[in-house]
Amino acid sequence: MHGESSFMDRFRLDGKVVVVTGASSGLGAVFAVACAQAGADVVVAARRVDKLEDTVREIKAAGREALAVRADVSVEADCQWIVQATIERFGRLDVLVNNAGIGEQHFATKLGTDEFRQVVDVNLTACFSTAKASAAVMQPGSSIINVASIMAHTTIDGMPTTAYSASKAGLLGLTRALARQWTGRKGIRVNAVLPGFFPSEMTRDLQPQMIADRLVTGRLGDPEELAAAVVFLASDAASYVTGAEIVVDGGFLLS
Repeated sequence: MHGESSFMDRFRLDGKVVVVTGASSGLGAVFAVACAQAGADVVVAARRVDKLEDTVREIKAAGREALAVRADVSVEADCQWIVQATIERFGRLDVLVNNAGIGEQHFATKLGTDEFRQVVDVNLTACFSTAKASAAVMQPGSSIINVASIMAHTTIDGMPTTAYSASKAGLLGLTRALARQWTGRKGIRVNAVLPGFFPSEMTRDLQPQMIADRLVTGRLGDPEELAAAVVFLASDAASYVTGAEIVVDGGFLLS
């Protein structure tokens, strides 16, 4: 085995270029830095470039190159611009992490159609637009990772995520459809990660007792525990994984 790459090298992202949307803070920033630590150059996108400065700094501290792109993923032209800017800077795009998303907590009777549509536009339609633009330039062996949610599969009393749950369930359907269409024909793997409850802007207002009784692990997740799943799906270690849903929820869905 001397002179050959080791099994653990399959988990590395050396030589790859990764795009992470919604990377200005929270889980997106953790994903971006984790990919850099695994060896990738990383493009981070958000509506405000100034909010990406800390993420860019951490990527460079990991010894990798970074590019910050201003983009509103609810605008299709911006989704295309993310890909164009990536190709102009790095000449390739190997991994897309569709992370940008917004939440809401409204009972259906109190939720306006315009707000419902806004959530779907960001959480679902934007993922399609960015994936489609990325697939046009990706080479075989590339990976698309859609960040969904366990709320695509469950509900919680007192937490009426009507549009959010619908959009994330739709994202799982999109993941399966793209995997079916692109893995065999283009060699692009498409998978979804389904986070449970992690410290983030979306979960900061949750009442801990609402979810504590359903967490087998008895605690919220560490963002790096979720980032590990993203890096796995981005890497060659997951070369035989496509159309999959990787649930990272501390056993929440078991209850």
